[in-house]
Amino acid sequence: QVQLVESGGGLVQAGGSLRLSCAASGSIFSINVMGWYRQAPGKQRELVATISSGGSTIYGDSVKGRFTISRGSAKNRVDLQMNSLKPDDTAVYYCWYLGTSQVWGQGTQVTVSS
Repeated sequence: QVQLVESGGGLVQAGGSLRLSCAASGSIFSINVMGWYRQAPGKQRELVATISSGGSTIYGDSVKGRFTISRGSAKNRVDLQMNSLKPDDTAVYYCWYLGTSQVWGQGTQVTVSS
């Protein structure tokens, strides 16, 4: 079983930056994908960014050019650097893991004030 622990998030003004981190532990499959999704009030959960164990990345259209996803050196951690934040980025951000099973983190709130 895989567990995910998220850190980061909080309140920031528009134009500012935040960094989210997610550490995976447990039975981590060597070939996996990790990433972040987000859900704003009244909206569906949407893709933010994912990164495979091989380093391939996918970004949601709304964050391209502003957010960067990366893996830690231990490969069981994924970081999301969020720059040029907008009020529309306000949401609960969920860490996500896909190996032999799919696991979601508990979520961390990101609030961007105008």
